[in-house]
Amino acid sequence: QVQLVESGGGLVRAGDSLRLSCAASGRTFSRNTMGWFRWGSGKEREFVAAISWNEYTYYADSVKGRFTISRDNAKNTVDLQMDNLELEDTAIYYCAAHDSGYYYLTSSYNFWGQGTRVTVSS
Repeated sequence: QVQLVESGGGLVRAGDSLRLSCAASGRTFSRNTMGWFRWGSGKEREFVAAISWNEYTYYADSVKGRFTISRDNAKNTVDLQMDNLELEDTAIYYCAAHDSGYYYLTSSYNFWGQGTRVTVSS
């Protein structure tokens, strides 16, 4: 069994920063693309960011320039640094391990964490 555990969520004010972390256990994902998705007001989880094993990064337009994804392959961790948070960033954030397919599709990921909640207030 593979487990992904997110941490770092909380209640912050607009304009603040927050850093989310995802720790993988039970398997080594050093060569897997890892992604962050979020579930907010919409019915679908939406793509936030992804990072390949060799650290190519991809971002949703809504977070580009504000969020930074990074990974530590030796520790099997993936972080999401969120700066200048906006009210619209309020969501449950999930990390996921990629299997196959497009980086920005939830169906391309086989393993998911249980999420960490981020609430941004004015």
